[in-house]
Amino acid sequence: MTRMTRELVVLGTASAVPTRHRNHNGYLLLWDGQGFLFDPGEGTQRQMTMAGVSAHDVTWICVTHFHGDHCLGVPGVVQRIARDKVSHAVQAAYPASGETYWRRLRHAAAFADTSAITPRPVSGDVVRWPAGPVTLTARPLSHPVESYGYRVDEPDGRRMLPEELTARGIAGPMIGELQRAGSVTLGDGSVVSLADCSVPRPGQSAAIVMDTRLCDDVYALAGGVDLLVIESTFLSAEEALATEYGHLTAAQAGQVARDCGVRRLVLTHFSERYSFADEPRFVEEAAKSFGGEIVTARDLTRVPVPRRRP
Repeated sequence: MTRMTRELVVLGTASAVPTRHRNHNGYLLLWDGQGFLFDPGEGTQRQMTMAGVSAHDVTWICVTHFHGDHCLGVPGVVQRIARDKVSHAVQAAYPASGETYWRRLRHAAAFADTSAITPRPVSGDVVRWPAGPVTLTARPLSHPVESYGYRVDEPDGRRMLPEELTARGIAGPMIGELQRAGSVTLGDGSVVSLADCSVPRPGQSAAIVMDTRLCDDVYALAGGVDLLVIESTFLSAEEALATEYGHLTAAQAGQVARDCGVRRLVLTHFSERYSFADEPRFVEEAAKSFGGEIVTARDLTRVPVPRRRP
């Protein structure tokens, strides 16, 4: 049975160098039976165990780029998928320019292999795949090596209006027929359309934006999402360093969230120069622009996708 869960499981929140309190990157987005594992860094397999999730929860492995903190956990995850005999298909998205790195990681050690994993190399400006109840989109970012961000979108739907259904005498199996066919014919011969008894319901969405400078595709990925998980490697005092190395500051992350109408902002990928004591500074900088909810991610925490808009 499909588990109807929409939440982010944070597996790691460090940037290039893990610390005593922050593992290398790793984010598992659970979405109604799909599990999108983004950027499994070193130690991800153990972090999954600590977080109470398993290889059976993973249906996609999505690598933004091939710097070590975003991919060195791939061998362990792949071999765990094989060892645990995961039977469902697991798609693996990654920049096509890093094919050599993917193959090295995919076959990094001797193990009894699995046929469950299908590579989906990414190239070009926009790539989309169907992924169960959602669409997965990849767009290029601005980093010293080729990097992609990812976005998950649920299709728009309609919300039924119980009072309208009751007023028209529609109940039981007739509701399902109305949703499937778009209309139903009543006993008196009159026809009721879906539009008569429902209103549009925007689909939910989430985006993962890792190592990048500000660029147009950051905004394209984040536009209108319910949940934005975005790197904020530095504070504003190091903005020049962030730009040089292809990263964002917390203030820039807040500006993106404001300009894109984001509902819940998750800051992550923190430089090892910062400690937990610095977290209020990240929130303060992001909040100068963004008035919504801000989460500073910590390892092994869970962040729900916000409830649907009314």
